[in-house]
Amino acid sequence: MPEPQVLMTGIAFGESPRWHDDRLWFADWGARELIAVDLEGKSDVMLQLGFPSFQAICFDWLPDGRQLIVSSREGLVLRREPDGSLVTHADLTRLSDPSWNEIVVDGRGNAYLNSIGFDLGSGAEAAPGILALVTPDGSARQVADGIAFGNGMAVTPDNSTLIVAESYANRLTAFDIAADGSLSNRRVWADLGSGVPDGICVDAEGAVWYADVPNKHCVRVREGGEMLQKVDLDRGCFACMLGGPDRRTLFLIAREWRGMAGTADEARTGQVLTVDAPAPGIGWP
Repeated sequence: MPEPQVLMTGIAFGESPRWHDDRLWFADWGARELIAVDLEGKSDVMLQLGFPSFQAICFDWLPDGRQLIVSSREGLVLRREPDGSLVTHADLTRLSDPSWNEIVVDGRGNAYLNSIGFDLGSGAEAAPGILALVTPDGSARQVADGIAFGNGMAVTPDNSTLIVAESYANRLTAFDIAADGSLSNRRVWADLGSGVPDGICVDAEGAVWYADVPNKHCVRVREGGEMLQKVDLDRGCFACMLGGPDRRTLFLIAREWRGMAGTADEARTGQVLTVDAPAPGIGWP
């Protein structure tokens, strides 16, 4: 793989990258902002969120172009209307404690969310989380449990398979998706050994890229776990996304990581990096 190139610096805590409207969007959890950056490195703050403190912020888009934003601590999925207003799309409070970590919206408009299952910032003992489904009308229900620190998620382009990164189990887990959005046939898609998967994306050759914070790299694997490519970094890799005009640019979201105590670090060591990928991105996100 070629050496990654730095596209943007000075980010507090980048996460949840999405390629949308010819730019890479991502959440800065530390600054509580949604940011979009183009391929020349020009960036804009697209939304300043009024969240009171550091928290997970994940987002994606419905097929009609309206944006969904998860307010983790409130247990709400917010929907950004065309006039810019934020309204409640779904209430998740009856499903799980407020530990929501990631969202992906498939081609039908169904949103899948995962919770890590415990309060990571308080030092609580690890517990399994769940997967929730939010249908286009805002109805929410649990569709899987026993998720070992759910992180990145991706849906194949035919809407048939959901792949979930289980960070604490060192694996990618797959589910079949039914017509009503229900999940079945849970299986290990890839055992990653010592790999700790965070954000993920799928490419046109059926491989998955996964970001890895403690191992400071991003890895491309095929189903079964065979490593195909690896991009080494000098800091933790939190998420990845395939984008660009032909979706052959791999965007990497990276930051120096010193544990949860470092989330309030004002050093702003976060970066967006790019590298040419061997196959274009497909599916969702």
